[in-house]
This record gives sequence, C-alpha cells and structure tokens, in this order.
Amino acid sequence: MEQVTDRDFLCIGHRGAMGHAPENTLASVRKALELGVHGVEVDVYHVDGRLVVFHDDRLERTTNGAGSIHGQTFEYLRSLDAGNGERIPTLAEVLDTIDRKVCVNVELKGPSTARPVVECIDAFRDRGWRDDLFLVSSFDHRELAEVRRVDPLIKIGVLLTGPPVDDTAIESAIGAYSVHPSAAFVDRRFVDDAHAHGLRVFVFTVDHPDEIVRVHRLGADGIFTNYPERVLRRFPSGDGTPGWR
Repeated sequence: MEQVTDRDFLCIGHRGAMGHAPENTLASVRKALELGVHGVEVDVYHVDGRLVVFHDDRLERTTNGAGSIHGQTFEYLRSLDAGNGERIPTLAEVLDTIDRKVCVNVELKGPSTARPVVECIDAFRDRGWRDDLFLVSSFDHRELAEVRRVDPLIKIGVLLTGPPVDDTAIESAIGAYSVHPSAAFVDRRFVDDAHAHGLRVFVFTVDHPDEIVRVHRLGADGIFTNYPERVLRRFPSGDGTPGWR
C-alpha cells in the first residue's frame, strides 16, 4: 500500500485507543500516545464536583457498577473497575498523562459541564499548555455556547449525527472552530461548505481502511478512530508538532 505523508490529516484517538484498551481510561490514553496519534478525544461528565472521564450516562456497559452516573459520589465511581483493573480517571489525570505531547479534544457530556471544563483548561494553561492544544466539543450546542461565552479563546467543535438543513448555521452562530460529522452522512458537499466557512472537519468514528481512505478523499481534516495504527499506516505523521490547526 502506498503511503501518503499528510500532516494536516489528523489521527485522533477515540476515547484514547479503545480498540486496544478499555475506553476513556489512562491505559487507553497511553496506548493512543504509543501508537503516535496527533490528538486524543475523551468524554467528560461533571459529577460530585469532579470532572470524570466517561462516555455513557449509565455505568453498566463499561464498569462493574450499576445505575446512572448522575448523583453518584466520586468515591463510588473511583471504586469501580472500568476494564482490566483500570479506574475511571479525572480529566486532570488524562491531561497529566498526555503532558502536552498531543492535542486534546474534550467532549462535554451531561449538563453543566462547560464551566468546570473551562476552569480546568485555565488551570493547565498556568502549567504551560497552549490554547491550540485544546478543543472542546459536544452534541449539546448550548453547552458549547456557554464555553464560548465564558472563554472565547477556547476552540469549540460542533458534533452532528445527521446533515443539518443549513450546513453551517449552527457552527457560525457560536463561532466554532470545527464541525464533527458522523461518517454515516459526511460527503464532499458538506466538507466543501464547511471549509468555505473556515471550519475544520473531523469525522467520527472511522475504523475500516476503506472508510479511512474515503474520508480522506472527501477532503476532511482528520478522523476519530478506535484503531489509530490503521490511519497512521496509510497517512503517517509529519513534523509531529502538536496542536489544532
């Protein structure tokens, strides 16, 4: 297979590298870094005053716990096995693990997550993290608007599961940096329209080699994947400088 070097086609590890390790755990994040991703995506809830890295609104699928994640104590969440003996990490622990090696996409899950995430990002700025290392995304566009209101320097990405009537109306209204469409509907028209409005396009979740090539040919700027090695085998990284651009 011919290799194409394209630094601008970003390989973003989905929930770390969940094809290889339990999703949204430090083991998954470490595996993503080991594989050479350009960025890492994780999901974040605000529970019991802490930012915990977790995807579902219930605990059963990925842990040995039960019930909704909402209303749980942090102590209980930390007692759970999130897979292979891993614990549910905090956002700060994930950022410490990444340590500015790559950029980070924080997906907001659940209500009232925007402000605590902004506060966490601000704390890591004080530790030397640049603004271009952070991207905050969500399907909840009101939460994204809150991020923009509280801190206009943070890049935001709009998640979409289906094609909107007006391709860029939502993104333009909240000053988004990027749009994150599902691979199930993204096409050349969508990508071209987003680029015409100055938006980057990062497509989720793309694992099959044929789909990886298809999305690249559409002109997308990157993909979220559970298997980063499949992307990097075809599109190896260039200079390795981390950042969203």
